[in-house]
Amino acid sequence: KLFGPSREKMQRIMKSQKIMKSQKEILKKLGIERLNQMQLSSNEAIVNYNNVIIQSPTGTGKTLAFLLPLINDIERGLKQVQCLIIVPSRELAIQVEGVVRQMGSGIKCNSVYGGQSFNQDKINLKHIPSLVVGTPGRVADHIKRNTFSLAFIKSFVIDEFDKSLEIGFEDELKSICSALYGVKKRILTSATKSIDIPRYVNLDKPFIINTSDHGEGEMKMELIESRNKDKLDRLAEVLNILGNDSGIIFCNYKDSIQRVSNFLLDKEILHGCFYGGMEQQDRELSLTKFRNGSHKIIVATDLASRGLDVERINYIIHYHLPSNENEFIHRNGRTARMDKDGIVYVLKHHSDPSPPFIPHLQLAKFENKEYETHQNWVTLMISGGRKDRISKGDVAGFLIKKGELKKDEVGLIELKQKITFVAIEKKSSTKIVKKINGLRLKTKKVRATLV
Repeated sequence: KLFGPSREKMQRIMKSQKIMKSQKEILKKLGIERLNQMQLSSNEAIVNYNNVIIQSPTGTGKTLAFLLPLINDIERGLKQVQCLIIVPSRELAIQVEGVVRQMGSGIKCNSVYGGQSFNQDKINLKHIPSLVVGTPGRVADHIKRNTFSLAFIKSFVIDEFDKSLEIGFEDELKSICSALYGVKKRILTSATKSIDIPRYVNLDKPFIINTSDHGEGEMKMELIESRNKDKLDRLAEVLNILGNDSGIIFCNYKDSIQRVSNFLLDKEILHGCFYGGMEQQDRELSLTKFRNGSHKIIVATDLASRGLDVERINYIIHYHLPSNENEFIHRNGRTARMDKDGIVYVLKHHSDPSPPFIPHLQLAKFENKEYETHQNWVTLMISGGRKDRISKGDVAGFLIKKGELKKDEVGLIELKQKITFVAIEKKSSTKIVKKINGLRLKTKKVRATLV
């Protein structure tokens, strides 16, 4: 004690060094060189405080910011649910589960959400995970039916809490919060600020990390004027000008999405759709094709304004303006993420009203743009996935060796439980299905189809 640090201090130092080493290994697996300032601040706050609020723009890495310290706090030998994460959408639940898996920490995580079989949830949860992530309704249902024990849950996260705390989720969240009697650490995240936190969340004197005013990419906003009250013709003109850039067209209603989609199909403009009324498998396929470049445009409701795991979105088009400023912020947050620039377009006829939260916008000028639209990639579906112990490397090797593709003809690979989606160059697509159908990928005989 006279000549060096105490035993307790040495133990804390050794634990800190072990955590740092573990995090470095995880970041290497994720292909990330270093954490950004928000993630570093969040990491330190979650370790040292019981109640933390993280307010940071969409795309700055909030999921990784809270997962890193929480996973380090998991007791590896304890086969019980120790961390519960609430998210507002199915896609965000799937995304968080995917990030945990990519981290390669050995921590088991299961996602639960409406739209998939409750019995399948129960089967998945029989092998008890350390971490459960899910939507409020489905999590509340599992708690009501005692699917897993709450006695060991010490960490509780409400991701995108401003959305999760909206009226439609209030009853479920109340029941979840009242049931969690052993929680020591509570974390709330959001891309916006000035949100009222209900008393039932039990967030006492939180430490607040607020970087919501500091986006790292440059975002421009411009006005697109439509000569006609019906804006579809002008939308098609603009999309042809934007060519192969990746973008989201926001509409307020699913009926409007169908109308816009039918029009774009008539104009042979490839795109996907994304809204609450779609079947879950169709929503996931639409996002997969958007991520891998099979189509560069997605027509969506505000459901797409949060939690979409898409690396680069060049532009946003507001075909309809949202009803409030928060949704406007969240929509715009899909572009200009991290260090990548982006542009937001507001498409309107001169007679359309402008809400007070819309700034004065300069008119967009497209004269020098090149008209260039072509499809480089298509999506191949293979009948095998994680349950068959198939890896991305297995799939790539199979397509290169058995399908006789070159490395640069194989794009993004997404493994699901029972199927795999692969982007392949369009010029290679006509022959690949015949070449690999009925062949064995590892030990499984697979079928392949273009979707």
